[in-house]
Amino acid sequence: MNETLQIDRVGATAVLTMHRPEARNALDLAMRQAFGAAIAGIRDDAGIRAVVLTGAGGHFCAGGDVKAMVQGQGGQRDIFEGRERMRSLHRWFDELVDLEKPVIAAVDGAAFGAGLSLALAADFVLATPRAQFCCAFARLGFVPDMGAMYLLPRAIGLARAKDLVFSARVVHAPEALAIGLAQQIVPGDVRAAALAFAQRFHQAPTEALGIAKGVLNHAFESERRDVYAQEAMAQAMARESAFHQDAARRFLAKEPPAYQWPESPPPTP
Repeated sequence: MNETLQIDRVGATAVLTMHRPEARNALDLAMRQAFGAAIAGIRDDAGIRAVVLTGAGGHFCAGGDVKAMVQGQGGQRDIFEGRERMRSLHRWFDELVDLEKPVIAAVDGAAFGAGLSLALAADFVLATPRAQFCCAFARLGFVPDMGAMYLLPRAIGLARAKDLVFSARVVHAPEALAIGLAQQIVPGDVRAAALAFAQRFHQAPTEALGIAKGVLNHAFESERRDVYAQEAMAQAMARESAFHQDAARRFLAKEPPAYQWPESPPPTP
């Protein structure tokens, strides 16, 4: 277990907890390196069916470690060294974005800067009423990084993304839900809610969902017929899976499916 990134296993769910509460879980070098190793391990572990990403001490992640950035600015800075620092982030971050397992972010408190990027990398974002999202880069004279300029407009649309990037304003939980930064507001224990949500995927067709996720992640920049081709190949693979064979048998035998999403309660009049 890395001190700054705690990795726990709850059934078939891996829980990654950013653990620098004294710095609101800001990303330092040790945490970045730990993310790379953790994501590679989760990717290669067939027993893990879902991931919960959260933070300790009442915050998700306050972004990059500004204190470390300032302390590291003494002497001559090498622009290529700075570029390689970002490339090293992108390597494991891209693995997280395209991880072929559902990722649920449990956001409490601050999700600022790179913390916002981490939330955007998840497939689902559950937030507490005190959650705050901020594309804070302009406050430091930075441009959005760690995938934010790619993921943010895809999540909330181009005009809203420009609003958040140019203003660097704080988005509180109700607005985050309204514009699509979060999918659910959880008034109680958001980690427990995220774990319960993740457990829905324990009996899911993980391989099929993973392939679909990969196609969907690149759908906006793909030509329509290219997506059709990916869809055809993916369906051919899914058709031969053990999961499909069992699901077809269950259907013919009039047995309940192994994977079935819980029904939502009817709306109150």
